Amino acid sequence: MKFVLFTVAGGTPHAGILTDAGVIDASSLVPDGHTPQLTMIGLIDAYDTLKAPLEALASSAVVLPLESVRLLAPLPRPGKIVNCLANYWEHAQREARPLNMFMKNPDAVIGPGDTVELPDFTEPYAFMHEAELALVFRGPAKKVSQADWRKAIFGYTCLIDVTARESGRRTWRNNSWMGKSFDTFAPIGPCIVTADEIEEPNDLWVQFWNDGQLRHNYMTDDMEHRVPEIVEWITTIMTMNSGDVVACGTNHEGLGFIQDGETLKIQIHGIGEMEVKVRDPLKREWERGVYMGEGSTHHDAVRRHRPDAVLTPSVVPDHD
Repeated sequence: MKFVLFTVAGGTPHAGILTDAGVIDASSLVPDGHTPQLTMIGLIDAYDTLKAPLEALASSAVVLPLESVRLLAPLPRPGKIVNCLANYWEHAQREARPLNMFMKNPDAVIGPGDTVELPDFTEPYAFMHEAELALVFRGPAKKVSQADWRKAIFGYTCLIDVTARESGRRTWRNNSWMGKSFDTFAPIGPCIVTADEIEEPNDLWVQFWNDGQLRHNYMTDDMEHRVPEIVEWITTIMTMNSGDVVACGTNHEGLGFIQDGETLKIQIHGIGEMEVKVRDPLKREWERGVYMGEGSTHHDAVRRHRPDAVLTPSVVPDHD
């Protein structure tokens, strides 16, 4: 099943079941928590008991058309957002780099239809998008072996890791998590698809568009460190609780700038798709298109004549 948080006419957020026809109100089975995040944690923790009643509800209840509801981030304030650094072979690596991760500010989360707000000061050089598969944990999960990784995963969602750059692809403030953690820099959604719906998370198709221009376009089978290893590694370091999120990194082929007025769309086939807007109070501008790295004269020349060309990077980035 696919679960969402939604409101009707600005009312109380409820848990819902997302279907092809619209949204089914699940609040009769999933009580509203003290916060919307706690509502979803309650669903995750009680899912084994609730699964059969929820399936029955999905087959019989009235469906609310999507245009009559507002979808929110399905996890509006995770206790942890942990992101893999890089983590894709990108067809050029000979040996896997060590698995590494960083934390992202939980208050950075926004949902479908919301707006990424670029900061109104000029120290970061530019801002980029990274489209990623995100794991939604069911906890407490600690020291989970690769063989048992499925026990720790409730489901999957889409995450856009918006990043401030100080130069080239280097994350602002010398690769610290600060460049990842401005408010609104973690769009999540549109739903959480339960793990039983995804046979193999390392066989998913990730796409991302900026104002209709296809940028990211890759398969998750290109991960250097696959989902079972990610689960084992992070739970060795810290306890992952219900509703915590780990983003699996991105393939940097397709990386590009974002700027005022643009519409960003992420789709992971089998999970869902969502759009968010971009607002920049300073109205800055950067070159549109796919960023190929500094010093790539061949790619620069191609782009001058074909601004919408999707080109293969000349080098693999060493920064996320």
